[in-house]
Amino acid sequence: MNRRERLIARARQGYRLAYGVEPTRFYAAPGRVNLIGEHVDYNDGYVLPCAIDRETIVAAGPLASQTREKLFEAVALDMGDMASARDSFDLVAPIRPGENNWQNHVRGVVQAMGRYGHRVRPMRIAIAGDVPIGAGLSSSAAFGVAVALAASDYSGLNLVPEMLAKIAQLAENDFVGCACGIMDQMASAASVADHALLLDCRTLEHLPIPIHKSLALTIIDTGLRRNLTESAFNQRRAECEAVAAHFGVKALRDIDYGQLLLAEPDIDPVLFSRARHVVTELERVEPVGVALARGNTAQLAAVMREAHLSLSQDFDVSLPPIDRLAQMVTEQLGDAGGVRLTGAGFGGCLVAVTAADAVSAIEAAIAHYNSDADLPARVETYSAANGAAPLILD
Repeated sequence: MNRRERLIARARQGYRLAYGVEPTRFYAAPGRVNLIGEHVDYNDGYVLPCAIDRETIVAAGPLASQTREKLFEAVALDMGDMASARDSFDLVAPIRPGENNWQNHVRGVVQAMGRYGHRVRPMRIAIAGDVPIGAGLSSSAAFGVAVALAASDYSGLNLVPEMLAKIAQLAENDFVGCACGIMDQMASAASVADHALLLDCRTLEHLPIPIHKSLALTIIDTGLRRNLTESAFNQRRAECEAVAAHFGVKALRDIDYGQLLLAEPDIDPVLFSRARHVVTELERVEPVGVALARGNTAQLAAVMREAHLSLSQDFDVSLPPIDRLAQMVTEQLGDAGGVRLTGAGFGGCLVAVTAADAVSAIEAAIAHYNSDADLPARVETYSAANGAAPLILD
C-alpha cells in the first residue's frame, strides 16, 4: 500500500467510524512549496510554486436519509479525538465561526461558496492529510481547496480551479483571519506534475514551467513551527500596502526598483526594507523559471541565495537557526543548487533545488547542524505533483 492508498484508507475508515456508512466519493488537493516569489502574491506579483506529493484527502457522501435538516457535517481526522474533531452546521442559517481553526476552514469554505453564489448540497465529509502542519507547505490551502472541490463536485457545480482557489482564499482571509494571497490555493488547485506554476497573482493567468529531469526538489523541515494568524504575517501585508499607498498604486507590483530608490528619503526605513524585498523578489522569478527549465544549478544557487538574504534581512521573516542552517546547506552545495526559506517564514521549511546527486550534500549539512541544534531538522525529497482532482478508485 503506497502513501496515497494509506491516506485514502484512513479517510474511508474515519468516515465509517463517524457516520456508520461507506463514503461514496473521494477528492485530493496537494500542499505546495514555493520555489521563488515569496510574499509577492498579496502584492499582485508573479510567483513560481509547485504542488508536492503530500495532500489532503476528503471522503464524502450524502447526509443520512432520515435527517430533515439541511446540514453540512465534517470530521477532521488529524485534529484530535473523534468527539473534538467533529462539526455540523446548518446550510440554511447564517454560518458562524466554530470553536477551533479547522472548523473555520470548513465553515469558511462553505460560506465563501455562498458568497460567490454557489449553493452547497447537504453532505458529510471526513478529512485526512499528510501535509506537515505549520511547516510552510500550505497544509491549510490543501485543506481548503480539498473541501471546496468536494463541495463543488458533490453539489454538481463543477467549479474551475481558479474559482476553487478564490473560495479557499476568501475563507482564510475573512473566516480564519489570515490575510494570505492567492498563490497557495492556486498551486494546490491548478498545478501540473513535473512542473512549477508561473502564476500572475493579479490576473490568475498561469503557465506550467517544466522542471528539468536532472533536478531534485528537497524540503528541509527546520522543526520550527508557526501559526500565521498569530504571527507578523498580517503586519507584513499592511506594511506593503502602506508603501503602495505612498506611491498611489494598487500594489507593489506596480513600482520598479528605480522608483523605490528615488523615494527612499520619504519612506520609513522599515517600510522601505519591506518594499525592497518585494520589488527585488519580483525580479528573481524569471531567472529561476529559466534555470528550472534548463537545469542550471549555478543560477539557482545564486538567485536563491539572494532571495533568502532578502527574506531574512529586508523582510525579517527568518530566524537565526534557519539562517544558520541555510548557510550550512549553501556551503555544502556550492554551484550544485540553491536553498532558501520558503513559505511565509517565522519558522517552517527551507527548499532546495539541486542536481539530483547533490542531495547527499544537503543530508551531510543537516547532520552537522543537528549535532548541536535545539530542534533537529529533517530532510525529504519530494516530487512536483498534479493539482486538486476527484479520485477514481478501483
